[in-house]
Formats: sequence, structure tokens, C-alpha cells
Amino acid sequence: MAKPTTVKIKLESTAGTGYYYVTKKNARTMTEKMVVRKYDPVARKHVEFKEGKIK
Repeated sequence: MAKPTTVKIKLESTAGTGYYYVTKKNARTMTEKMVVRKYDPVARKHVEFKEGKIK
């Protein structure tokens, strides 16, 4: 069977709160690690979220 195009990833907050988002990304077109500015409700502000593996 072929590998799936999209993979699930975990976007972890760089604020150190432990908050994370789970999303999908196309592994073929986006080969580098994903970094996105999103809202962290624990820190109550927008911070960078970096990609990590789902365990």
C-alpha cells in the first residue's frame, strides 16, 4: 500500500505551558518542520508553535 499524503502532527507551544494543537500537513510538499503563530489560551497571548511528533 502507498503511504498517506497527509500526516498528523502536534504543534507544541514555545511558551512552555504544555498547550498543543493537533493538525495535518502534506508531508510531500512541506518537508521542513512547521512553525506557526497561534493563540495559547494558557498564556493568554499569541506565541509560536513548533511541530513535534504525536506519541
